[in-house]
Amino acid sequence: MAVLPIVISGDPVLHRPAAPVTEFDEALSTLVADMFETCALAPGVGLAAPQVGVGKRVFVWMYEDEDHPDVPARGVAINPTLWIAPIEPGLPGEEEVEGCLSFPGERFALRRSNRALLRAQDLEGEPFEVEVDGWFARIMQHEYDHLDGLLYVDRLVHPESRGAQKAARSNGWGKPGLSWTPGIDDLEG
Repeated sequence: MAVLPIVISGDPVLHRPAAPVTEFDEALSTLVADMFETCALAPGVGLAAPQVGVGKRVFVWMYEDEDHPDVPARGVAINPTLWIAPIEPGLPGEEEVEGCLSFPGERFALRRSNRALLRAQDLEGEPFEVEVDGWFARIMQHEYDHLDGLLYVDRLVHPESRGAQKAARSNGWGKPGLSWTPGIDDLEG
């Protein structure tokens, strides 16, 4: 296993839809193992392939939730589809703050749906389905967005969006080629 560099906002791979996985082979298994290693060291609760520069529809999660004992605390979603309950109107509260490894060290409030249904394939290409709510639903939505070329900061509303724009400018983000490596660089998201 290897720790992979995490690309930062502005890299083209983060801002375009990822391609479906068609080969369930050793290369995919290696990518997923490396993503788990990278996510654990970051530390994060999820990581999508575009975040490590791979434009494929794959994400991993590492989140143990006693409210969802039937959902593995460590999982991979390949070629997922995601359905969410309607998002409650209004501005996000303090409990709705999230961060992103591709926008490291910054956190902003974002209103998300409280429930999500994920359908995906596992490493062997077998279909599975999980239904989650609360913070677990937020993780699924966040990682799924990466596969569609969206970062959570793209969904922010004022004044949060202004704070994210300011953070990107002050950090020199928003251009291709920027990355950080967990365990080497002193960044976290």
